[in-house]
Amino acid sequence: MIRYNNRLVWGVIMVVAGVLFLLQNVGLLPFGGAIWAVLFALGGAVFMGVFLQNRANWWAVIPGLTLLGIGGVIALAIVAPTQVGPWIGAGFLFIIALAFWVVYYLNRSNWWAIIPAGVLTTLALVAGLSSLFGGVLLGGLFFAGLGLTFALVGVVPTSMGRMQWAFIPAGILLLMGLLVTASAMSLANYIAPIALLCIGGYLVWRAVAYRKA
Repeated sequence: MIRYNNRLVWGVIMVVAGVLFLLQNVGLLPFGGAIWAVLFALGGAVFMGVFLQNRANWWAVIPGLTLLGIGGVIALAIVAPTQVGPWIGAGFLFIIALAFWVVYYLNRSNWWAIIPAGVLTTLALVAGLSSLFGGVLLGGLFFAGLGLTFALVGVVPTSMGRMQWAFIPAGILLLMGLLVTASAMSLANYIAPIALLCIGGYLVWRAVAYRKA
């Protein structure tokens, strides 16, 4: 019965989409944008319904939230095109990122979902802040976001244990983000002394802790 209902819903959606395409192509659809927003939202709702019927269908969250995001972006572009500005694209990217965060939350064995979730979240921040900061600072933010993403992969528990290999790309990307940000803020002359202080302080702390043990 559920499979039959799903086929019926998809059949109706395809028929409606075909009719809308035809009406738009012949110029008989004056409110095309609003209708497409509703259609994408309905498609997203169908996928979310598939997930809610059976939580094992976690994959449906990705197309579900993506289609809902497309519908929301179209609606915002129609209602308030000048107010939202660059945040439309940022919001859309964050919605897709949210889908991958939900996939990991639902099943912790899907640790791979952290990578696209972190990358898309970083891209959303970069897109949203593009009108406030320069390109170099945004480049530093991009590398830092990727580094934190891989660091999170190395920290979170998985069914295969901790992914310690992720700390290697995390360290490289965080260092690149630090260098890019420092060059943009004229802090390059302070990086080496601060790095020496941190490393030396860590070695002293380890030595003292070892003697006390």
